[in-house]
Amino acid sequence: MSKKARKVGILTAGGDAPGLNAVIRGLGKTIITHYGMELIGFRDGITGLVENRYVNLDGSTLSGILTLGGTILGTSRDKVNKFPLHGEQVNMVPTVKENLDKLGIDALVMLGGGGTAKNAKLLMDAGVNVILLPKTIDNDIWGTDTSFGFATAMEVATQAVDRLHSTAHSHHRIILAEIMGHRAGWLALGAGIAGGADIILIPEIPYTIDSVTETIRARISRGSTFSVVAVAEGARDATDTASTQAALELVSTASTPENKKAAKIHLATVQDAQREHTFKLARELESTTGLETRVSILGYIQRGGTPSAEDRLLATRLGSATADHIYRGEYGILVAARGQGTEPVALEDVAGKLKSVPTDHHWIQTARWIGTGLGD
Repeated sequence: MSKKARKVGILTAGGDAPGLNAVIRGLGKTIITHYGMELIGFRDGITGLVENRYVNLDGSTLSGILTLGGTILGTSRDKVNKFPLHGEQVNMVPTVKENLDKLGIDALVMLGGGGTAKNAKLLMDAGVNVILLPKTIDNDIWGTDTSFGFATAMEVATQAVDRLHSTAHSHHRIILAEIMGHRAGWLALGAGIAGGADIILIPEIPYTIDSVTETIRARISRGSTFSVVAVAEGARDATDTASTQAALELVSTASTPENKKAAKIHLATVQDAQREHTFKLARELESTTGLETRVSILGYIQRGGTPSAEDRLLATRLGSATADHIYRGEYGILVAARGQGTEPVALEDVAGKLKSVPTDHHWIQTARWIGTGLGD
């Protein structure tokens, strides 16, 4: 067991999500009132670690933040080993380690998703006592049942799909609701099922325009004059998916730095060409079905606002459980949600991995059973 921790640092990194402040509160109240430790918060994620910008968190600071969206600490997407400095990307791990040592930080709690997991692993390898908490509305963090932010975002997306039904029905239109989820389709799938979308398109299942059109025409033949399609932002048709996979293969097999750089440029070009795929799909559906087609991009409203009760509860118990791990000197872990409890998962098993939707997942099966089209 490591020495007893006296001072704990915390930061929020990556994209914001509902529940971040609830975690800060849950950890802080347990750290301060139950274990008698100190807590400081680093401003703006990794940036605050590098620049040594922080604030002391106490009972008054933590009061009233349970229901707040966003993060009182601010956030950033900077990488600790490729930190932008004077026009270059610099490895700032030694600087961060020095800052933490000077402040007497015994443990660092990082709230974030996949990118933060990689940063946490780098700091762990440098000797920092790190604990990661799973934050993302995409629910794509490997090793945890769910992540805080997901339940609230799914509720917001579901309400949007609900509302789009009435306008789609009134105007006899196809309406595509683009929902966040660049690499994993949990959010679009969950909101699509809960909101009664007629078709759900996710990154894990490449779609064809023929399949989507067939589903809509079948609805028309049954007397339905409208359709609502839930589209994950990372969903792609089979052709675009093949192009992206080929570009990724070039990156992974490049044998020289020059070839890898050229491959990454090619990949970026391919991805840029696909950026407005939802509008492309809308044009194709309008052409093939004859129905007016509109796009509604939900965007950042899925991240903002008051966290749901479910996310507040999850965030509070994850934060509180993390304080207990710190007290026990257990570091280098992700504190994962497991059923109604929590479970430590080795950070080295989490970093670099993605939790995508298995194509045999029971949500997928449910969607198929109730007649929802999945585009394949």
